[in-house]
Amino acid sequence: MSGRIASIYRHPVKGFTPERLATVGLSPDLPFPCDRIYAVEDGPSGFDPAHPAHISKTRFTVLARTAQVGAVRTAYDDASGTFSAAAPGQPEFRHSLTTEAGREAFAAWLAAFLGPAADGPLRVIPAPGGHRFLDNPNGQVSVINLASVRDLAARMGHALDPLRFRANLYVEGWPAWAENEWVGRTLMLGEARAKVFKPIVRCAATGVDPATAVRDLDVVKGLFDNLGHAWCGIYVQITGEGAVTQGDPAEVE
Repeated sequence: MSGRIASIYRHPVKGFTPERLATVGLSPDLPFPCDRIYAVEDGPSGFDPAHPAHISKTRFTVLARTAQVGAVRTAYDDASGTFSAAAPGQPEFRHSLTTEAGREAFAAWLAAFLGPAADGPLRVIPAPGGHRFLDNPNGQVSVINLASVRDLAARMGHALDPLRFRANLYVEGWPAWAENEWVGRTLMLGEARAKVFKPIVRCAATGVDPATAVRDLDVVKGLFDNLGHAWCGIYVQITGEGAVTQGDPAEVE
């Protein structure tokens, strides 16, 4: 079964703006490059950088708990570490997140914007070593089947921006929901080989419109009501190194 890579995204700061890429290199047992390498703690999370372990998304400023995060538009330059952010009513932010001063400055800027929507105190934490702030610690790369999103939208009677699902790779050409049956199967994503780990269980983050930052739909309920599950997308683990470029084949072996 063959499809194609329609688009590629990374999310440098967990919960914030997806950044579109033309191509990316993927390697075995490594997470998606520059994806979820920072997170903003909303109140003490218990994360220990000396012994990094998976932490629930509910400890961070993410869409699942704070829809207003979607109104912050961000960009990250991985070469310099420079991070920029803009939001309604706020001065533009630009600083390096590689420094403690820069991280403290962004936390203060974000706290001023979110106000009582954040529990606080806010703290920007970098992912040490190979750790990433993923929703699932074993879900290295997330993949969305665009046909599944369209089918769900038709069933719900409401347009759904695929970016609600905050994936790394978006694929065109696969039959709707076929991916739910592929656990353990091998995919070729461009030049990279991957093994399907599990379907992605969706959360309240999908209810926020990425264009307006308004929580306008209950997508999880829409999945249960129409399909009897909360899955949309799959996690894959990279088993063979290679480049993935927009337009490349996405094939099930």
